[in-house]
Amino acid sequence: MIMPTANGVIAQQTADSHDAEKNIFSDESRNDGERRVDDGERRAGDSERRSNNDPRNKPRQNNQPRRDKRDVHGWVILDKPIGMTSTHAVAVLKRLFQAKRAGHAGTLDPLASGGLPIALGEATKTVPFVMDGRKRYRFTVAWGEERDTDDTEGRVVKTSELRPSADAIRALLPQFTGLIEQIPPQYSAIKVQGERAYDLARDGETVELKPRPIEIHELTLVEHGDSGQSVFEAECGKGTYVRALARDIGRILGCFGHICALRRTLVGPFRETDMIPLEELEALCNRAASGEGSLADALLPVETALDDIPALAVTRADAARLHRGQAVLLRGRDAPNSSGTVYVTVAGRLLALAEIGNGELIPKRVFNLTGLTASPGRSNERV
Repeated sequence: MIMPTANGVIAQQTADSHDAEKNIFSDESRNDGERRVDDGERRAGDSERRSNNDPRNKPRQNNQPRRDKRDVHGWVILDKPIGMTSTHAVAVLKRLFQAKRAGHAGTLDPLASGGLPIALGEATKTVPFVMDGRKRYRFTVAWGEERDTDDTEGRVVKTSELRPSADAIRALLPQFTGLIEQIPPQYSAIKVQGERAYDLARDGETVELKPRPIEIHELTLVEHGDSGQSVFEAECGKGTYVRALARDIGRILGCFGHICALRRTLVGPFRETDMIPLEELEALCNRAASGEGSLADALLPVETALDDIPALAVTRADAARLHRGQAVLLRGRDAPNSSGTVYVTVAGRLLALAEIGNGELIPKRVFNLTGLTASPGRSNERV
C-alpha cells in the first residue's frame, strides 16, 4: 500500500544521472566535465593554477600515511572564502570528511564569497535539483571602468568620467528584471567550437558569444554614495552572469562598470544561515578527531535538496521492490492521482527518487545511506 504525504504540487523534474555527477570527485575517477557557468561563476581554470601554491593543494608525500576513505552522505554549505576555487573547496572538504565522493552544485567565482553547496556521497545524486534553483547575490559595481573580464582582475578596456545618480540607476533596473537575454562574458567556461571561451580570450581572440535567455526575479539598488560604487541585490535563475549584468547596466548608463565585490547568499533551498565558514569546519574536524564532537553536526540531510519535491511514503514491502529497481503499482483510494517526480521514504528514511506515471511508481535513483549522515534533528533546525 502507498501512503502519500502532502508536500506541495508534484514538480516536473527528473534527476539526470550524468548532470548530477559531472562535477563529482571520487577515488575511482575525476570527471570535471563541461559545467555550465552560472551567476557569479567564472574561469575556474585560471584560478586553479593560482591556487596551486596553497599547501593544502600539494600532492601527498610518500612518507605520509594514507587515510581510509569512508561513506559520508549529506550536504555541507560552505561559506567559501575569497580567493578559493570551487574545485579546491571540494577537495578540502573531501579531505576533512575523509569522504569517498564529493561534488559541488554550481561553481562560485574565486573572487566571490558565500554559499557553495557541497554534496557528499549519495547527496551527489540530488545536485541537479540545487543547480536548477534560484540564487541570490549581493554585489558591488565600481563605475567608470569596463574590464575585459567584467571584474577587478581584468584589463581596463573602456573608461568614463560620468557617474550615475541613484535615480538613473533605479529607473533602469526594470529593463533588467524578468525574462531577458544576456550575452555571457568573454571570460567564461562556455565552449566555442570545442574551446573554452576564456582560453580563446586569453590568446587574444575576439570571442563572439550568442545571447542567452535568463530570468532575473528581483534586482534592487541597496546602497549608492559618492564613492563611485553601488551595491545591488539580485535574485536570479540558472545561467545568469552577475558580471555581465554589471557590464550591461554600465554601458546603458554610459559610465561603464565592473564587479568589485560579490557574495552569494542563496542557492536553491540553502540559505545564508546554513553556511559554515571553512575555519569552523576545520575546528569541528579537530574536535571530532579527539572525540569531542561529530562531523555529522556539519551535515544537512540528503533530502534537503529536494524541498520543492513532494514526498511519498511507502510500505517496507514496496520499498524492497523499489530498492531492487522494480516498479510499484499505485492502487487504492490513497494512491496519488498526479504524475511527476517524487522522493520516496520508508519509515521516515529517504529511499529513492521516482516517477509517477500510468499508475506506477518507477524508481530512477535509489539511495544507499549506510555510513555517516546528518545528525538527527538537523532538518528541524532549518524550519
